[in-house]
Amino acid sequence: MKFNGFLTTLLFVCAPSLDAQISDVAQLKLEGAVAFTEGPAWHPSGDVYFTDIANNRIMRRDPSGVMHVFRTPSGRANGLLFDHEGNLMACEGGNRRVTRTEKDGVITVLASHYQGKRFNSPNDLAVDSQGRIYFSDPRYGNRDDVEQRDEQGREIEGVYRIDGPGKISRIITHEVHRPNGILVSADDKFLFVADNVNDGPAQGLGGNRKLWRFTLRADGSVVSSSRKLLFDWGSDRGPDGMALDSKGRIFATAGFNFPKPPVETNLKYRAGVYVFSPEGKLLQNIPVPADMITNCAFGGADLRTLYVTAGHKLWSIPVKDPGYLAWPLIP
Repeated sequence: MKFNGFLTTLLFVCAPSLDAQISDVAQLKLEGAVAFTEGPAWHPSGDVYFTDIANNRIMRRDPSGVMHVFRTPSGRANGLLFDHEGNLMACEGGNRRVTRTEKDGVITVLASHYQGKRFNSPNDLAVDSQGRIYFSDPRYGNRDDVEQRDEQGREIEGVYRIDGPGKISRIITHEVHRPNGILVSADDKFLFVADNVNDGPAQGLGGNRKLWRFTLRADGSVVSSSRKLLFDWGSDRGPDGMALDSKGRIFATAGFNFPKPPVETNLKYRAGVYVFSPEGKLLQNIPVPADMITNCAFGGADLRTLYVTAGHKLWSIPVKDPGYLAWPLIP
């Protein structure tokens, strides 16, 4: 395994009786490097957008491999996603809002407050077949200015749905500890939530590092009693960003390659992309030679390329079946 080269051949760990999505020997390709990568999103032009949180900017890698600054400052944007019209949405954790960059460059604020109080730090987002937007609102780090609280004064790190201008609903309140990555199934029946408490001794010890599935009603609300545990990373670094393929498989980024005491010391689950069936069966682990792995997204002309952000690098790897995107939908 050659970590400092542009091309790395990896042996993948998979359950032989289950359907794996990556060939046993495949090539993980380094596509570019900045300071700290997150939130990849693919555009049919061949451009890959991703966030460089440390430098407060959104980057665009064109098909020739050249890096461009798409937007700065970015509000320390994290998750990115294209809506049904091809406009780039962003969870701006630093600005505590969700925005949409229109094709003419105008920035539209989609959500910044709920019931008159600012969000914590919007992290990741998903969109369903009707164009409704779902986003997670955790708080990592300092919590002194958290405004989202319940009637008992407890902090709320929730999940919200945007139905249109000014129409925002909280659909998860305390059903998860700290929501991070989020997905909606292609048929709008399920919401997948990465529950990841791993940011320090005060909050990181004993918190969830789990992947949950919830049933969604037709109106986009969550059936709270439907919560199903799909996978538990125990005391290791839990799930971050996720992607969905055309077969309903879940690709979740998680794990560390080096200990981070006192929060993650076990290292049973190494840094990589963990591939699950819709029911939560672990099908495969795609190791990635970088800490920390943050997110992934499908792209390429046939959606058979998985882009992965980890550390300060953007990687890609070929996959067997195409991914699933709300936009553009490719048969």
